[in-house]
Amino acid sequence: MALRISGNRQLKTLPGKETRPTSARVREAIFNIWQGTVEGCRWLDLCAGTGSMGAEALCRGACLVVGIEQSSRVCKIIEQNWQQVATDEQEWKVLRGDVLQWLPKLSGQKFDRIYFDPPYASGLYQPVLEAIAHYQLLDPSGEIAVEHNSQSSTSLDILSLEVCRQKVYGNTAITFYRIGE
Repeated sequence: MALRISGNRQLKTLPGKETRPTSARVREAIFNIWQGTVEGCRWLDLCAGTGSMGAEALCRGACLVVGIEQSSRVCKIIEQNWQQVATDEQEWKVLRGDVLQWLPKLSGQKFDRIYFDPPYASGLYQPVLEAIAHYQLLDPSGEIAVEHNSQSSTSLDILSLEVCRQKVYGNTAITFYRIGE
């Protein structure tokens, strides 16, 4: 299956349903919402799947993109895709393994934009958002975009995070969080 991102660039993907690419409509909407904030940002892509969101962030000038993905097969594809779109000035890395095991290891780093798209029935929403808050991975002026099924709510009660907006695109919803005041 071919997947296209900014500038009509084509990314490699695996056949089947091992990855669940964020639809072009949702991807475009998120980057429109975050327009003007991606260039020069530090981007964290959790449950990276095809890596299309991180690739798009690189295409739009993010200075650092870090992706976490469980599947080693998928990580190889993400690495190929990101290498293809990144410039020499951009830094990127793909971390293979469980997202909940990697987040503590990122402690001390701050990300301006965090995109989180787990398998919808994974049960990862609450523990991952709690870990992001606990390890203070979100920059004070940053935002987290959480993709989920529009029929379910992820307005979770995370002590230091607050919902700042929610958008629905058919069966997909995106809930945006920032550090609470």
